[in-house]
Amino acid sequence: MNEIEGWKALAAVQAVGCIVSGMTVGLGHGTTARYAVLELAARLRAGSLTDIRAVPCSYAVERLARQERIPLTTLEDTPTLDLTIDGADVLTPTLQAIKGGGGALLREKIVAQATLREILVVDATKLAPVLHGKVPLEVLPFGWRTQIEYCASLGGRAVRREKDDKAVLTDQGNYLLDVDFGPLDDAPALAAALQERAGILAHGLFLDLVHEAFVAGADGVRTYPPTPLP
Repeated sequence: MNEIEGWKALAAVQAVGCIVSGMTVGLGHGTTARYAVLELAARLRAGSLTDIRAVPCSYAVERLARQERIPLTTLEDTPTLDLTIDGADVLTPTLQAIKGGGGALLREKIVAQATLREILVVDATKLAPVLHGKVPLEVLPFGWRTQIEYCASLGGRAVRREKDDKAVLTDQGNYLLDVDFGPLDDAPALAAALQERAGILAHGLFLDLVHEAFVAGADGVRTYPPTPLP
């Protein structure tokens, strides 16, 4: 495990410490969130956590959770979650985030909106003073090229995410666009413009959805918002 992977694991372990027995939790998608799934499974096997049910954000996370024997449920059966642990592509100290680089954007946002306490776990390289860079969009395949033109009208350069010259599909069968808007001076305005566009099913701006974050780096794990001094 390299240094950054070690940081990711450290942040995930700290976040899992927020889970208590009896909770229903959301399991995020991505490399950092994967460490949280493995840590949760270890604590269930050890008996330090019991009576946990989980909602995965993707088929890949569902397979991992089943492999690790984490009891699962659905949002249909449990529409409100106690806590969700997920990763992020970019995170500011004010808990605004860009997510969706792993491809489970729409599901991650649905789970985030259904949870009472959204916790993000990231390594220190993801922390930035302002949101910047590529914003993922999950879009309906029908008319997807029109979304590229729409993003251009907002000042963004959009590219469809592809692998082996074929569109990458989400678990819902949708396309992903990665849109470079540069530094986001007014993220709420951009979010509103993206949200009102038919065919854009979800955008990667997670604004006012995150309650807490654990950021791990060379100096250990920092909590955001910072814990007040006694």
